[in-house]
Amino acid sequence: GRRGLGFGAELKSQNDETISETLSQASPEDLLKYGLIPEFVGRLPVLSTLNELDEEALVKILTEPRNALVKQFCKLVEFEDATLRFTDGALKEIAALALEHKTGARGLRSIIEDIMLETMFDLPSTADVKEIVIDENVVHRKEKPILVYEKAS
Repeated sequence: GRRGLGFGAELKSQNDETISETLSQASPEDLLKYGLIPEFVGRLPVLSTLNELDEEALVKILTEPRNALVKQFCKLVEFEDATLRFTDGALKEIAALALEHKTGARGLRSIIEDIMLETMFDLPSTADVKEIVIDENVVHRKEKPILVYEKAS
């Protein structure tokens, strides 16, 4: 039997290359072929691509810059005379979630906001909270943050 119109053809899935791997193989000639003007292409000394961030890089983004998200949330909690602490496990879990959702660094804020929303809302009306601890269970299992209370003297 004749197979018309390619029915029954073997379907091959796209290879599992990431976009950055594909782009890193582009040459100046490819850019010209796709319509970029030679004057522009000539000014690109090296074609470089940004590799997708890994978990370690995302954890650094969460903690290291001057305006890092973790520092911003710690400041907010300080206004209520409490301290906020993210365990290393929690930071890794947050980074893993951002990777899983393929949102990269952009997704970190919404993940933390999601974790902190209820606590930030309740904090002003909760007396004697000394410390809020976010561990991997809070991130991964959606458990409530651990609240450490001031001892009543």
